[in-house]
Amino acid sequence: MRLLLAFAAVYIVWGSSYLGIQVAIETIPPFLMAGVRFLIAGSILFAFARWRGASLPATHHWGPALLLGALLLLGGNGAVVWAEQRVPSGLASILVADEPLWVVLLQWMFFGGLRPTGREMLGIALGFVGVVLLIAPADLMGGAPVDLLGAAVLVGGSISWGFGALYSRSARLPASTLLSTAMQMLTGGALMLLFATATGEWQRLDVGKISLRSLIALGYLIVFAGIITFTAFIWLLRVVSPALVATHSYVNPVIAVFLGWLLAGEPVTGRTLLASSIILGSVVLIIVGGRKVPARAETDPAVGAEPAISSTE
Repeated sequence: MRLLLAFAAVYIVWGSSYLGIQVAIETIPPFLMAGVRFLIAGSILFAFARWRGASLPATHHWGPALLLGALLLLGGNGAVVWAEQRVPSGLASILVADEPLWVVLLQWMFFGGLRPTGREMLGIALGFVGVVLLIAPADLMGGAPVDLLGAAVLVGGSISWGFGALYSRSARLPASTLLSTAMQMLTGGALMLLFATATGEWQRLDVGKISLRSLIALGYLIVFAGIITFTAFIWLLRVVSPALVATHSYVNPVIAVFLGWLLAGEPVTGRTLLASSIILGSVVLIIVGGRKVPARAETDPAVGAEPAISSTE
């Protein structure tokens, strides 16, 4: 039962976080929302890790945590929260699903990794075909046009996350996964609030117009998509194979597209279905058939050999 509940959380809750973000930013500026989300979640996780016996982090641990907070949260998750102002949540989840492709390429090009295997190269090629098909002009297979700036920001966020995921494998962080994750959430959340300040989001914030549904969505992202599901994710890494846990990378977009269609009325066209099938198929090729790739969680920075934090998610 615990396994079923943990996988349900990683599959469904993280998949639903894309819609949760879109609801939260209806009346809360995106980087303010994300900054508050990660500062609160990080503070709770930090306190929980200390209660579990984790030692206070050394001064030299905060530098790597700050860099990871910038790459994984400000760059990765920040791209998602900003782009969802212009791109439907389901489509955003599909574009984010190509992150393992970037990890394989970046590991080979910048981190001294081995040349991708034939199966990985096929997965990379298919992934790029799927992305091009997804953002192609509207007259190709029908459907509404995709906002190219929003799509480009999501791709850039995936690249930022890929760099962060690979750097996290050698970063000097505390031994406690919970503590290091909390530190990355705290630094990433602080960076997001600084970015919100620099872009004038405080001036655009109208507290009186924040809707109840946006506040509920924010609470959901903090408690369920953040603390509870991350804890389930870490537990799963300890009791089942990492390859099985990594399947969330291609289940989450399916959940996100379905919930976006069911609850937000987002259109699901033939082109969307074909492109998402190609992209998710490419991810399956890389995760199942290739070498080990850091898996992305909705909000879970990697420590050592373990998978790192994710974009939304």
